[in-house]
Amino acid sequence: MDEPTLDQPTVVVDADLGRDEGLGRVLRHLRTYQAVDAGQASVRATMLAFAADHPDALWRTCEAGHFTGSALVVDAAAEQVLLLFHTKLQRWLQPGGHLDGDANLPASALREASEETGIEGLRVVVPAVDLDIHEVRPPAEAPHLHLDVRFVVLAPAGSTAVGNHESEALRWVSPDELGALGADDGLHRLTARGLELARRVLGLEG
Repeated sequence: MDEPTLDQPTVVVDADLGRDEGLGRVLRHLRTYQAVDAGQASVRATMLAFAADHPDALWRTCEAGHFTGSALVVDAAAEQVLLLFHTKLQRWLQPGGHLDGDANLPASALREASEETGIEGLRVVVPAVDLDIHEVRPPAEAPHLHLDVRFVVLAPAGSTAVGNHESEALRWVSPDELGALGADDGLHRLTARGLELARRVLGLEG
């Protein structure tokens, strides 16, 4: 079976969502990632170099930084995305978080989305749609990098989101509302690419 591509994305089946603690799986994912422009190619190269220098990069105990997985949760019409107001960081963000040793990146993104939105029946799409490296400054922690691998996650029609302690609010938003919420360039980019990928996998193009 051919590997999924951005032109031919696919929904991950349950059998492929098992835990994997080998950093090699992350390296393979990055090496096959389809960088759509020079910026994404540069981010991928930086992530590969970081992994080579930090064999513990799957764990949050890697103080310089660590890999994370995040999810752009898209509604059934592929018109809106679900954002949460992060309790610690005090910003509107997509669901996501630490891998805690699990190199199965789409599975980690799906887990974070499920835990942080309370939505049942979410489905994660491969391949990854975006890469992003950013510094975070959580309270009582030293500044460090998050090397974030981002996936589209599809929500069933009529989904109702219920947050947990990690967020103060959740909100479905359209792309033209991102600016008013203080979204950074990475979230704007992720939303545009993610909605396009969601429409493709849902057959809503054209």
